[in-house]
Amino acid sequence: MKRTLISTLLAATALGGVMFATPAYASKQKPVIGFSIDDLRVERWARDRDYFVEAAGKLGAEVNVQSADANEQRQVSQIENLIAKKVDAIVIVPFNSKVLTNTVKEARKAGIKVISYDRLILNADVDAYISFDNERVGSLQAEGVVKKVPKGNYYLLGGSPTDNNAKLLRAGQMKVLKPYVDKGDIKILGDQWVKDWNPEEALKIMENVLTKNANKIDAVVASNDGTAGGAIQALAAQKLAGKVAISGQDADLAAVKRVIEGTQTLTVYKPLKLIATEAAKMTVQLVKGEKPKFTHKLDNGFKKVDSLLLTPTIITKENVDLLVKDNFYTKEQLGL
Repeated sequence: MKRTLISTLLAATALGGVMFATPAYASKQKPVIGFSIDDLRVERWARDRDYFVEAAGKLGAEVNVQSADANEQRQVSQIENLIAKKVDAIVIVPFNSKVLTNTVKEARKAGIKVISYDRLILNADVDAYISFDNERVGSLQAEGVVKKVPKGNYYLLGGSPTDNNAKLLRAGQMKVLKPYVDKGDIKILGDQWVKDWNPEEALKIMENVLTKNANKIDAVVASNDGTAGGAIQALAAQKLAGKVAISGQDADLAAVKRVIEGTQTLTVYKPLKLIATEAAKMTVQLVKGEKPKFTHKLDNGFKKVDSLLLTPTIITKENVDLLVKDNFYTKEQLGL
């Protein structure tokens, strides 16, 4: 019995020695980065992942990618798992911007850098934020639709109510629309947020809007390509696709094809390789104790967060070849 106990204690000591011999963090020259993504089932996020992993690899970093599949609790659990693995930094595309306060606190307590990617995490002590200028994206959406339909009945199809970007987009849209509304040129029939940016919900909302207004609608300011796609499906059922101006965002392949065929007026292109590459560079710099370049400080309710905001571009039928020049799509993919 005594012999067994001594053996057990020796084994435990040996195990403890192994554990303590393992460094708490990877080498700063070869950082390990956790990338927690809202939902990899969405085309846009899969592309961000690929570009980010490639860029981080070139900088000598290893990336552990997690997809929350649009599940708030799953994302919290996955981030907690990354903290337990003692990664050097965690880059987060939040599903719900409002629920990560304590999770971020735990990461910071563990000495892990936290970067908010594309969507600003609210009420949390994040180290940095990188995105496109989302108010500008909203303004471009509204400008493009107003250019096509300067007068008429408008409907505003917002993004997910849990996504802070959806509110920034709406702010940008209203900056452009309000003067036209005040003049009486534009009448806003209504507005609605689309849960989880779900195209099927956007379809149902648009079906109800068309029924309620006897199809008398001239323009839809949709906040992304997925919601635009759902709305266009409803419009097509009433033979209104191509007759009603509609915006989008993300330059999804299906959306760009709709722009080319004329059923979607515009999309807003955010060069994903640019944001992913800059995010990887920023993350590695923070891990190494270097100072990344920032353009803004944005208040997230907890602090003014060092932020890098990149410039978006409007895409219409006239300049769709820009996506080919940028190697975002091939001519074959777009059918050009």
